[in-house]
Amino acid sequence: MTFTRKLRLSLLTALLAGAPFISQAALQQVRFAVDPTYPPFESKTSDGKLVGFDIDLGNALCKQMDVKCVWVENEFDGMIPALKARKFDAILSDMGLTQERLKQIDFTVPIYNTPVMLVARKGSGLLPTAESLKGKSIGVEQGTVQERYARAKWQPNGVNIVSYGDQAQVENDLVAGRIDAEFTDGAQAGIGFLKSPAGKDFALSGPAVEDPIIGPGTAIGLRKGDTELRTALDTAFEKIKADGTFDKLQKKYFTTDISAK
Repeated sequence: MTFTRKLRLSLLTALLAGAPFISQAALQQVRFAVDPTYPPFESKTSDGKLVGFDIDLGNALCKQMDVKCVWVENEFDGMIPALKARKFDAILSDMGLTQERLKQIDFTVPIYNTPVMLVARKGSGLLPTAESLKGKSIGVEQGTVQERYARAKWQPNGVNIVSYGDQAQVENDLVAGRIDAEFTDGAQAGIGFLKSPAGKDFALSGPAVEDPIIGPGTAIGLRKGDTELRTALDTAFEKIKADGTFDKLQKKYFTTDISAK
């Protein structure tokens, strides 16, 4: 059985085990954590408004559940501790579902899957391998699957991994030449950074990276045992997929299908 199938089975088993105790009527609002430095998933306009795919998705889920949506800004690296501390109810910020994170928190079913890729200056010839990146400095956002993969697979082989508090800092240092490449969500880079004036001299470099460390896709992070909210979100997600809302939202931001398979 593949890692993805095992993960889906474990999530389904947990969901069914808690089903008799669900009382969705008690839900009145959902506080979603978001790190607004990651367009097109989440960012802020010049007047401070939160925008992006995850924002639209969360609002659609709340509308389906008939609850109020509240957005709480938080640095990505601190989201899991803050979730445990009940500073918000769920994490909807392009967080990959991994076995390592499942030791600390629960997740909904996978909701989308985007490629993890290297971004480097055009013509650099760099590839997302330890051999190609030996002696280079690679930027990652703290707390991400990209950081964990890079430190596990590349750092022991002579690659300098530089972690940053948010994605904007990674991109700033890449443009300034303080790092040689960044390791990030390919959709975030392709539709966000690489379409901006600052990203004009850079490109996706090499193939997407797939590994159990990275996981089967993105899901919504929840506190352990929060069965009511998980069931409500899973049910709402199935409904917005069935009625075409999810497809409409992803086509607004992406040119390819990012649905979790």
